[in-house]
Amino acid sequence: MHLYIHIPFCKQACHYCDFHFSVNMAKRMEMVKAISKEIGLQNAYLKSNELSTVYFGGGTPSLLSNLEFQLIFNAISKNFTFHKEVEITLECNPDDITIPRLKDWKGMGVNRLSIGVQSFNDKHLKFLNRAHNCEHSIQCIRQAKQVGFENLTIDLIYAIPSKSNEIWKEDLGKAINFNIPHLSSYALTIEEKTVFGKKVKQKAMMPIDDDFAAEQFNILLEITLKNGYEQYEISNFAKKSQYAKHNTSYWQGDEYLGVGPSAHSFNIMSRQWNISNNAKYIKSISEEIVPSEVEYLTSINRANEYIMTGLRTKWGVNLNKLNEIWSLNKTPFSAQIEKFENIGLLKSLNNQIYLTNDGKLKADFIASELFF
Repeated sequence: MHLYIHIPFCKQACHYCDFHFSVNMAKRMEMVKAISKEIGLQNAYLKSNELSTVYFGGGTPSLLSNLEFQLIFNAISKNFTFHKEVEITLECNPDDITIPRLKDWKGMGVNRLSIGVQSFNDKHLKFLNRAHNCEHSIQCIRQAKQVGFENLTIDLIYAIPSKSNEIWKEDLGKAINFNIPHLSSYALTIEEKTVFGKKVKQKAMMPIDDDFAAEQFNILLEITLKNGYEQYEISNFAKKSQYAKHNTSYWQGDEYLGVGPSAHSFNIMSRQWNISNNAKYIKSISEEIVPSEVEYLTSINRANEYIMTGLRTKWGVNLNKLNEIWSLNKTPFSAQIEKFENIGLLKSLNNQIYLTNDGKLKADFIASELFF
């Protein structure tokens, strides 16, 4: 089973981010106490109390103090047990990382770091409104390795407006030179309620060029393959099968519990999500009420989710599974599969379908066309 903890605080707002967070830290300890309490309130949500993964996401979890982390870890330990090979991931920003903090995190049980590098180029970092610079990123990776964090991943963003592909190639080159075992790489997207979204609406910024994004995606595929990375999900690349266990659990349809404001949970039969309001979340938890909405999933909902997530991975979608688990006939989209195969977006083998590299650029559209 899997546990996600959403820490909804950041030093500053990145211009592209539409996740739930606040830059007001006044209620941080209250939030930590509420999250710790919710862990107890939700301890029966999963079928088992043994955790295979724990993931601190956000927001910026690396802002928390040792005391705040300890309160959350104490709540987890009180309500769950850890698998002997549990993966405990902490999302962190380069400017929060120091040798003492790395040692503290390691001492608490964190064994995987997900570092939000985004780019090694200072101009691009300033454009994104990140709080760190290139030197922070280089230093923190070296320090993490020095302290003994071998299970590392970094985030990189491509399709940042540029006159050429050189900066993107340099970003990938730096990551590869550090021998990072896992890379997560996402195209810059413009979300409506972000700074970039407002700029595009005001015509102060051009929308992302799809052709440029596709070109940089293909560069990503070429360079990672050449350097021994396996693309096991559209945006995720690993050396020697060092997959992110927590994220892989989402794509493979495992149960997970999400704690904190805006966090999502899934227990096979239903999906629920907490309110995206810090003050209301804290108040509700103080009254021992988890402020969430629930959606109960039909067989068709679950089949469509399997299609959506499965297509994104190297494991693809097993058409027999659709029939065996959900008793749904694959015939309705057989013609669609054939159409996508004929134009080079899908490939099939032994009743299993996979996206081609060209298909990966249109994954959401293809999945929606195959939905029941």
